[in-house]
Amino acid sequence: MRSRSVPTSIALVCLFALTGCGLIPGTESDRTTVKIWLMKDSASDEFLERFTKQFEKEHPSVELEFTFQEWSGIGKKVNAALGGQDTPDVIEVGNTHVAQYAESEALTDLTVEATRDLGREDWLPGLADPGNINGAQYGIPWYAANRVVIYNKDLFKAAGITKLPTTQKDWLKATEKLNGGGNQGIYLPGQDWYVLAGFIWEEGGELAVERSGTWEGALESEPAVRGMKFYKDLQAHGQGPKDADERTPPQADVFARGNVAQFIDTPGATSRILKANPQMKDKLGYFPIPGKSADKPGAVFTGGSELIIPRKAKSRGAAVDVVKALASEKWQIDLARTMNYVPNKKALATAVGGESNEAMAKGASAMGSKATPNSPRWANVELDNPIKPYMTVVLQGTDDIEGSAKKASDAITTALRRQ
Repeated sequence: MRSRSVPTSIALVCLFALTGCGLIPGTESDRTTVKIWLMKDSASDEFLERFTKQFEKEHPSVELEFTFQEWSGIGKKVNAALGGQDTPDVIEVGNTHVAQYAESEALTDLTVEATRDLGREDWLPGLADPGNINGAQYGIPWYAANRVVIYNKDLFKAAGITKLPTTQKDWLKATEKLNGGGNQGIYLPGQDWYVLAGFIWEEGGELAVERSGTWEGALESEPAVRGMKFYKDLQAHGQGPKDADERTPPQADVFARGNVAQFIDTPGATSRILKANPQMKDKLGYFPIPGKSADKPGAVFTGGSELIIPRKAKSRGAAVDVVKALASEKWQIDLARTMNYVPNKKALATAVGGESNEAMAKGASAMGSKATPNSPRWANVELDNPIKPYMTVVLQGTDDIEGSAKKASDAITTALRRQ
């Protein structure tokens, strides 16, 4: 799931009829209303209008009712809805949150539909795995959005870099070359643990592992420590703060000043860059985060959303039809093109096109790319994330990386065992 921090939760309601956005007239007894909760800004009004018009044409007895929610506080709101009386029929949730909701046994098992109708075997692992709990598919992948390298073409050209790096070794060399003359080779804040996760997975390490049904932190393993050391080497070729994350200050704003050669974010950051500095429009480029070898991109954290159907949904049959449509090839491609996302299947990436989308798709499809550990209590880890201070300690030059990693791992273990 993308990192989101917004004010108090609100709900904006928009009911899409065949004519577009407006109130649906009538409540005839022979018509079924499917209540759908989507997160604000996950899909544009234009996309939902196109989808609604087509779906209601193909399902004349069904009307779609969309309610938009804010990410802040959504966990409590979804849990309340799952256990309440006026339960939505379809809910969009972050891919890393499915396990938490499935633990309540309040979700519909969609394994049959996923296998028979939706081609589950081709889904991106970072979307498919979080929605699969103990072999049952509760979350249907809707879209992915992962990090890429966003770079300043002018600064790369001025440094004489004509070939984009495809390995970590070449990436370090290029970044060192870019760092100087008043420019930063890279802006990488010290606590971007989403980026660190990808580096750890690229080395074959994990944030946490499950043993005999019990989760525990794993940052002290040799592969995980190697991932942290690579992060330190890369971060040193810029002036990113060692004790802050990507939001403090917003890294897209720093990049927009024009003296940063590259930073790591989802392509969605482009809009913020151009808002701060419209003159950068023709200077922006994108490439996948490099891996250890040139034949494959590096592993990345795969964020995104899944669609779930509560067991208490009053229109479960029609809700399944809605989810199947939203996850279908036609609407996956439409959504990805409209919102600059990655479709839920590797095979669909080439149908979307665009430099930024292609860079994202390569990363999402890379071996090792995935979401956070599939524990229903991973949210406990993120509440007071021990990975962040661990990163800062390493970047500030501790002589005992392994000991600091073990301390952070123990904190992760404690969080994962807390009810």
